[in-house]
Amino acid sequence: MRTLTVPELSLVVLIGTTGSGKSTFAARHFLPTQVISSDHCRGLVSDDENDQSATPDAFALLHHLAGIRLRRGLLTVIDATNVQPKAREALVKVAREYDVLPVAIVLDVPEQVCRERNELRPDRVMGPHVISRQRRELRAHLRNLEREGFRKVHILHGVEEIDTAELAYEKAYNDKRELPGPFDVIGDVHGCRAELESLLVSLDYTLVRDEVGRAVDAVPPESRTAVFVGDLVDRGPDTPGVLRLVMGMVEAGHALCVPGNHENKLVRALTGRKVQVRHGLAESLEQLEREPEEFRKRVIDFCRGLISHYVLDEGRLVVAHAGLKESYQGRASGRVRSFALYGETTGETDEYGLPVRYPWAEEYRGSAMVLYGHTPVLEPAWVNNTLCLDTGCVFGGSLTALRYPERELVAVPAEQVWYEPVRPLASARVGRDPGVLDLGDVFGRRTVQTRFMGDLIVHEENSAAALEVMSRFAVDPRWLVYLPPTMAPVATSAREDVLEHPAEAFGYFGAAGVSRVVCEEKHMGSRAVVLVTRDAAGEAAAQRFGVTDGSTGVVVTRTGRPFFDSAAVTEDLLARVRAAATTAGLWDELATDWLLLDCELLPWSAKAMGLLRDQYAAVGAASRAGLGATIAVLEQGAARGLDLGTMIDDQRGRREAAESFTAAYGRYCWSTSGLDGVRLAPFQVLAAEGVVHAERDHGWHLEVLDRLCAADTSLFQPTARRVVDLEDAAAVAEATAWWEELTGGGGEGMVVKPFDALVRDGRRIVQPGVKCRGPEYLRIIYGPEYLEPRNLARLRRRWLGRKQSLALREYVLGLEALERFVAREPLYRVHESVFAVLALESEPVDPRL
Repeated sequence: MRTLTVPELSLVVLIGTTGSGKSTFAARHFLPTQVISSDHCRGLVSDDENDQSATPDAFALLHHLAGIRLRRGLLTVIDATNVQPKAREALVKVAREYDVLPVAIVLDVPEQVCRERNELRPDRVMGPHVISRQRRELRAHLRNLEREGFRKVHILHGVEEIDTAELAYEKAYNDKRELPGPFDVIGDVHGCRAELESLLVSLDYTLVRDEVGRAVDAVPPESRTAVFVGDLVDRGPDTPGVLRLVMGMVEAGHALCVPGNHENKLVRALTGRKVQVRHGLAESLEQLEREPEEFRKRVIDFCRGLISHYVLDEGRLVVAHAGLKESYQGRASGRVRSFALYGETTGETDEYGLPVRYPWAEEYRGSAMVLYGHTPVLEPAWVNNTLCLDTGCVFGGSLTALRYPERELVAVPAEQVWYEPVRPLASARVGRDPGVLDLGDVFGRRTVQTRFMGDLIVHEENSAAALEVMSRFAVDPRWLVYLPPTMAPVATSAREDVLEHPAEAFGYFGAAGVSRVVCEEKHMGSRAVVLVTRDAAGEAAAQRFGVTDGSTGVVVTRTGRPFFDSAAVTEDLLARVRAAATTAGLWDELATDWLLLDCELLPWSAKAMGLLRDQYAAVGAASRAGLGATIAVLEQGAARGLDLGTMIDDQRGRREAAESFTAAYGRYCWSTSGLDGVRLAPFQVLAAEGVVHAERDHGWHLEVLDRLCAADTSLFQPTARRVVDLEDAAAVAEATAWWEELTGGGGEGMVVKPFDALVRDGRRIVQPGVKCRGPEYLRIIYGPEYLEPRNLARLRRRWLGRKQSLALREYVLGLEALERFVAREPLYRVHESVFAVLALESEPVDPRL
């Protein structure tokens, strides 16, 4: 039995005459979706798999499909005869275009066997001369397959060897996804051994020295691993010392290393290749000349064995010397290696005579963090989830490392200027400011990757609507790191007298496997997200959010607009929240300089005065006036003896409904001046520095927020609640009675949430909460007379599916935005999710839900 090794990402080309068993082999060893058959493609373009006139179109389709799969990183198998070099050349070209390895598997079956198999296929009419010709073509070029560009060639001779063959998949050399870290990624060393030793000590590594005191290894703390971005050599005072230390660390499993362009050139020089001895190469050659021949051979073997780049931590981290575009990550080709070593240039030179490098990082939109070096900068600066760690140590700058995943920079200064730079470090271009947004980041049809629901689609028309709101009305985007989701209503009640009732909420969560819920009083106000920093001087605002205008946070609506027209009122509220958090001890307890709170701000009229005046108040006033006049006329008619039946009682009932409508919204309105009369009801601590708290159970949130509310009882309004064991009938009944008490007094109702916050029902996310509103509050929503039986019957047919889907998607996008911000991803990555929440709000959903 032969075992054939195939790279996990490759283009596998089956080669064999008609009847050699390629389709059977493919079906045995590969998934149906992985195989692209020329016969099938011929059938797709002509409805006849034997129509040879359709062959050109069939292969055009085959190549197109193969390209799509390879672009998406999927193993692809080509089931065709491929006995002609021209056919294989086209497939090798496709593989190279997408930087994957082409693999040839040849099925060399005797001609007689092929003929006998074809005779058993009534759908295949083919003369024996065709098989003879195909076999001659196959045998003539077997020895040339590697020269044609195939990186692996497997030739199976005879039926038995084909039938007993087994496949084994091998990972790419650059695929180290199984290594989660933590890592210490170190920038260009360039022969600065002393600084490297100092940096490793600063990172808590323990240096190991040989008998003459030379550092030959460094043992990392705990489970950390050092990763070197290349350019260990040239220019500096001790290239052999750096190599000795790094080689020892790699050999001991304490470090990984990718090659730099200077290692590449050094190997060519040491092996006698003709190279230009400049840019510090002369210093390395001179220093290595003083080392034993055995050491120089070890250096050559080490540098030759370095992999162009590494993909680490399940694909979340990529390390390459000059950086790497998303489409190259995890791929293997000369083009990928060249980019990883040298980057890409525009073909121009700058005023110092150096090549102008193409700013690939400014266009980078990948989810993986890319750490690199190559082009020295004065200070590291994040550009679209990429970071250059070459801070020019050899030029008198510093040697820098990034702790991953902590994103903590550690640096040691150079002992001196070891090599005069051609271009001053201060003039190095850092690229796009990571805090600057671009229209392309949010416009058009977008696919947002989320941890909890996979890919979520935002349609172009929704993006356009969100862009209008965001560009004209939103707060400073640096503050806008989260927008809250809409909330799904409870399922329509089975009771005849109400539209919503707690029984359906308890039933929904019980069916989803939730055993305990929390019922929170629903405050009739306006949703407000409060982001507040710890100090009033604005230091945290500047350091963490890049805001230097003196503001210390924001209070925003669900659409990202400032809640108050006055910046002074906003700062007054933030000062009260800040002081309460200090009194409650939250800053130190949560180890943070900022807090993000999800709240309800009361009264409703504080934000919705225009809505109240133009819609609700107008409806109430018109109803009362019109119905009053109607009733007066009817009463006059009745006084004259007219038989009006139930008309007067009907109209009086309508007037009572109108008065109830006015009373319903009037409960949620009162006068305010500045902060006088304003109440803030927080119900969730969304995030703080380094932590997303949104996944904590609601018991923790409410306990923390009770302390915050107790610190300023004139501003904060605590949230009343009941924790309910759904298997306890008495507890369910008590919570239902509490809801009836709340709503009977005119309250809005309650929100029922899983106590454990984030819950899955199998693979599906359970709603984070459902709102259960009372009859009088729903009168505001559905109109004064919605409880009339004919109206209630019609409303029972309301469709909730779209609203429920919208609530879940917005909830997941909000979590994604928080996680990205807390992980210090670039602002455009955070705004991708924030913007998507706003875009989804323009989907056609009944606003009354």
